[in-house]
Amino acid sequence: MVSTTLHHHPPRSLSRFLSCSTKSRSFHSKPTQCSSQPITDQPPSSTSSPPQSQILSIRHSLLSRHVTATQLAESYLTRLKLTEPHLKSFLHVSDQVLNEAQSLDLQIERNENIGPLAGVLVGVKDNICTMDMPSTAGSKVLENYRPPFDATAVKRFKESGAIVVGKTNLDEFGMGSTTEASAFQVTANPWDVSRVPGGSSGGSAAAVSAGQCVVSLGSDTGGSVRQPASFCGVVGLKPTYGRVSRYGLMAYASSLDVIGCFGSSVADAGILLTAISGYDRLDATSSKRAVPDYTSQFISTELLDSKPLKGLKIGLIRETLGNGVDIGIKSAVLGAVSHLEELGCTLSEVSLPSFSLGLPAYYILASSESSSNLSRYDGVRYGNQATADELNALYGDSRATGFGPEVKMRILMGTYGLSAGYYDAYYKRAQQVRTLIQKSFKNALDEYDILISPAAPSAAYKIGEKKNDPLAMYAGDIMTVNVNLAGLPALVLPCGFVEGGAAGLPVGLQMIGAAFDEEKLLRVGHIFEQTLQGCRFIPPLIADCNAT
Repeated sequence: MVSTTLHHHPPRSLSRFLSCSTKSRSFHSKPTQCSSQPITDQPPSSTSSPPQSQILSIRHSLLSRHVTATQLAESYLTRLKLTEPHLKSFLHVSDQVLNEAQSLDLQIERNENIGPLAGVLVGVKDNICTMDMPSTAGSKVLENYRPPFDATAVKRFKESGAIVVGKTNLDEFGMGSTTEASAFQVTANPWDVSRVPGGSSGGSAAAVSAGQCVVSLGSDTGGSVRQPASFCGVVGLKPTYGRVSRYGLMAYASSLDVIGCFGSSVADAGILLTAISGYDRLDATSSKRAVPDYTSQFISTELLDSKPLKGLKIGLIRETLGNGVDIGIKSAVLGAVSHLEELGCTLSEVSLPSFSLGLPAYYILASSESSSNLSRYDGVRYGNQATADELNALYGDSRATGFGPEVKMRILMGTYGLSAGYYDAYYKRAQQVRTLIQKSFKNALDEYDILISPAAPSAAYKIGEKKNDPLAMYAGDIMTVNVNLAGLPALVLPCGFVEGGAAGLPVGLQMIGAAFDEEKLLRVGHIFEQTLQGCRFIPPLIADCNAT
């Protein structure tokens, strides 16, 4: 049995990593880019200013009558039209965006109250159900499926005034790390269109990065919000399991799946989380805990003192900076460590001995659950039906033609792991490892306020580079899967760059908190983001669009 003993080291132990980091901490020196955001009445920010909340800016613009919702919608749709041929972020773009924006303008003219997300265009990952709009999970088996209902998360942000701009691309049923496993198209990274945006929520991350929408929803089973956020240079927030209703989310691994948020700032991700969180009687796993007002954590930089995070104890997970992590990633993360220390945090290295066991345990558990969950797509209960003369042939042909190779492989893996004679050797042991991981994180978070790590062991890699090497692709999830196994919240935000592409490739810092402590993550992330100097995470594709 693996020990769950927590090993603490004083702050000076970080020198082991600092000494091996040969590259400069580029977040202090990376050239800035111009703003990517569509029109509002806000004055253009300086190139060194931190990211501002687009949601709050839009609300101010609408209420001050300087800009209409229709103008804002047209601005985003224009950018989407310009960039979509390069990126392929969306599987479907709604034809009702302008109609909904015009209805909002009429409400404002009549001085009616508008919701906190009024006029905000939201991209929705295509495994989250949207009424009268295609919801395919990136799979041929659900091609042309239009649900008769909205997922609870979608229903809630619509009630807050937001507009669905469209459905974003993903790896089929959320099974993948690059968005190459979509049955319909391959999404590109706005920082370098020859590279992947990450996955499985690559379309949602790329859409926010490229300014095609204000914020977006994704799902996170083993890192599918956080890794794409890192690759695309945006903020990705995975809530605590149970904080957001899963009703309307097409199940992959039900004990791990979480709906998460993407934004261009921590504030936007937090505001969206506020809108979609809370108990839902349609999801038995949703929590009845009261939802705090996350916006209260977003303090203006003018009100911060010189050490705004003084007294905060942060643990850097030792196992996340070892072999297999690119040196540029280590450099950027250690630069973020220095910045956190400048803000007053006490940083120490912490060891989670069971951390390396998370990856194999995750793939056994997730594949096993997917084997069960995807059995419903048989051409009779759900899914497109193949033509066959006999019932078993109908089942087999519907699944054979409907599912892609990655989904088939995971179903086979999961069925094998659950089969007689192998259950104890695989599934049961993986559940035991999950318990060890949960205890390990609990012990660490009893000692530290927040744990940090890279969000991924590398920056975005080339399209096709790992498609034929699934084990190498799976290994890229090592930083994120443990958080899902433990059911904890995590926030990823840009912290630096590595070399690659025309303007460098973004690197994400992962912050992990105790269960239902999203408030602390958002507060720390917001202060970190607002005090990071001389760095704007605007991809070159958008700068080029602005120039034209």
